Amino acid sequence: MTQAVQAYAYLRPSAVHEDPAGRRLALETSGGTTPLGAAANPRFFAGFLTAPAPAAAALLAVADVAAARYHRPQLRASLDPVVTANGDRLRFESFSGCCGVYARLDVLADGLDGDEIGHGTTNVDVNNPLRESLGRIGATDPLHLAVGPDALEVTTLDGPLVEKKVPLPDRWLRGFAETQVIAAGLDLRAELPAAEAVAFLRTLPRTAAGGAQSRAVRWVVPAGRTLRPTSRPVPGAVCLPGPERLVALQRVLRHARALRVYGPPGVREAAAAAWEVVLPGMRLTLTLSPDASRGFSGEGGVLGALASGTEQDADRIAELLAWEPRIEPADLAEQSGLPVGRVRAALTRLGTAGQIGYDSAEAAYFHRQLPYASGRAEAHNPRLRAARALHAAGAVRLEPGGTLATVTVEDHLQRVRTDERGQASCTCLWWARYRGGRGPCKHVLAVGLAREAAAGPPADGTSATGPAATAAAGATR
Repeated sequence: MTQAVQAYAYLRPSAVHEDPAGRRLALETSGGTTPLGAAANPRFFAGFLTAPAPAAAALLAVADVAAARYHRPQLRASLDPVVTANGDRLRFESFSGCCGVYARLDVLADGLDGDEIGHGTTNVDVNNPLRESLGRIGATDPLHLAVGPDALEVTTLDGPLVEKKVPLPDRWLRGFAETQVIAAGLDLRAELPAAEAVAFLRTLPRTAAGGAQSRAVRWVVPAGRTLRPTSRPVPGAVCLPGPERLVALQRVLRHARALRVYGPPGVREAAAAAWEVVLPGMRLTLTLSPDASRGFSGEGGVLGALASGTEQDADRIAELLAWEPRIEPADLAEQSGLPVGRVRAALTRLGTAGQIGYDSAEAAYFHRQLPYASGRAEAHNPRLRAARALHAAGAVRLEPGGTLATVTVEDHLQRVRTDERGQASCTCLWWARYRGGRGPCKHVLAVGLAREAAAGPPADGTSATGPAATAAAGATR
């Protein structure tokens, strides 16, 4: 597994400070990006949290996921959460060390009372003393929040006082990107009011039976005001793989106002799902991979967009982003002069570079720039590298008629067939095992590259129609 080292540099540890005016939560920031460019310790907000106890519990839940490995938990992993200021809200994101659980806390305008909210993305320090202090925040305790140091603190403190260096595997970066692509394909499947939501979540196990990871696929289906378990994917069912991975939601149950569940339509096999707890002025969402032992990094949802020729489109769209809390593809299409299909493919590519997230509650992308060298996700994707190598070696032969192609791999052939809807299938073992459920195989990607190369740039400004472009469009529907 390839990996780099992620270095954090904070002016001081994050902490809850006690003073005569009350408690003050100071979340210290590391290097990040703002509208003015790179910043060592950006400041995004100063003011009060309108619901201190729910906010403290939800922040702890995000920190729980950042420090957790739900698969092979004996291996420790902790990457500090990411915070994005979108001008009207703050978003705190984390990703588990096993690459199978994504957490995001959206603190909305109603949850904040103070200065203007800035724009940008950075890391925030989370340490054990901070976690202990957050756990003591009471329902009636006013809590002042500062995200980042003020200008005076930056000039009076002498250099970084807290430094952390942690490994950052490439599969972690790929998984973070895959999560956003998968979230874009999830629809609202159920909504439970507060009492029913709490009752259901309390029935879920906190740990897998016998201490081992759950391997059986579970399902739930809406039934009146609650959810009932089912042994198979009946119509309307939502997959619940490894239900113990929702344990972080236990922290916020006493503050919950509703539970929303998002899943793909017409699901027939294990699939990702998002579980969102509505809190006063905020939302806490956990997204689970299709299997407790299977991280998001292998899902392949971004491969179609990466293999299609959207790099210049992505550069054009990136210039138009400004940390918007909601990105509207139609507006970007009008501003850029690109068709909506190419805008969506470009957004997927930007997602692999850590510049795009997806909010299922609002069915919209949002702009953020992960403070990691996220571009490595494309360079180190093994299927994409293999597909480009096959295409460069001339291993792809397009058959007359446009529906069939053969790919020569060493001493054997693989055949790729494209149906009238533009959906491709292959004769390889990967396709036989996953049926496209974990993204296209290297042969399908290579055929898509060959078809786009043969077609050349679209003369009418429309998007390409090869398998790579089709996969991109399907991943970002």
